[in-house]
Amino acid sequence: MSKGNDTRDKINVVLRQAKEVIFGQDNLLDAIMAALVCEGHLLIEGMPGLGKTLSVSTISKLCDLSFKRIQFTPDLLPSDLIGTMIYSQKNEEFYTKFGPIFTQLLLADEINRAPAKVQAALLEAMAEKQVTIGDDTHRLSSPFVVLATQNPIEQEGTYQLPEAQLDRFMMKVNVDYPSFKAEKNIIDLKKSSSKVEPVLSTDDLLGAQEYVDAIYVDEKIKDLIVKIVHATRPSSEHFRKEFEGIITSGASPRAVIWLYRVSKFMAFMEGRDFVTPDHVLKIVPSVLGHRLILSYEAAIDNFKSTDVALKIAKSLV
Repeated sequence: MSKGNDTRDKINVVLRQAKEVIFGQDNLLDAIMAALVCEGHLLIEGMPGLGKTLSVSTISKLCDLSFKRIQFTPDLLPSDLIGTMIYSQKNEEFYTKFGPIFTQLLLADEINRAPAKVQAALLEAMAEKQVTIGDDTHRLSSPFVVLATQNPIEQEGTYQLPEAQLDRFMMKVNVDYPSFKAEKNIIDLKKSSSKVEPVLSTDDLLGAQEYVDAIYVDEKIKDLIVKIVHATRPSSEHFRKEFEGIITSGASPRAVIWLYRVSKFMAFMEGRDFVTPDHVLKIVPSVLGHRLILSYEAAIDNFKSTDVALKIAKSLV
């Protein structure tokens, strides 16, 4: 496990250095690191100017990953994302022009400002880890992680992501305004801090994945994870009466997979070789929150899906 300790130390160095550049967004940075190690996609919601893009680009430099950013706009086309076939008059043949999706870390900026066709093209690549251009299918690099930012849906010119597409994201993180102290630190931030050097390599990340896979999960913890997800579904025997009329649709089996994987990552980062119920509870709001569909009445009463998910989970521990 000594090599595992070395890798964990490097991950902590990455996080420490990132937190010296981006103040007040520790949860976001931790979530980005979890996404890279677990190879899941992350949805980041928050108002403009809170450091979402800077967080992603800083982590990509520290982890020495190829990084591309796409600004999603209403006039974006699927070919702008995945690429297209172009005819060369000189050679009298078609050749493939690859789009920005061919990278390891893709920042899909303001994903909910793009039309449904473009969102669908991105989400297909997220699920299949490959894209089809013309008649040829091209594999995407590994790791391939999409970090999508979205503005709150109350903002003008935004399209709400459909539930089936939201489910493709491992976790959703809500980015809030930094604290008074953190925001004051931003004033004194030196420009030189943007010159970050790589700390982790792709091999280190792949090694971390192996160490996380080796974390032990007891049958009781597995039962707990499945029960939590079942308890979000109104049709399940585990669904509690107190949530009737609050939840209209529960989480999919993907939620089980990500609760299982991310809780193992949490245990690894704590230096544990087994998962505890606390590891599961910590990630329930971000893994389940965007997967629960609350009723119209619950929304009016200011119920939050993250709070409902955590309450369900705590009732089962």
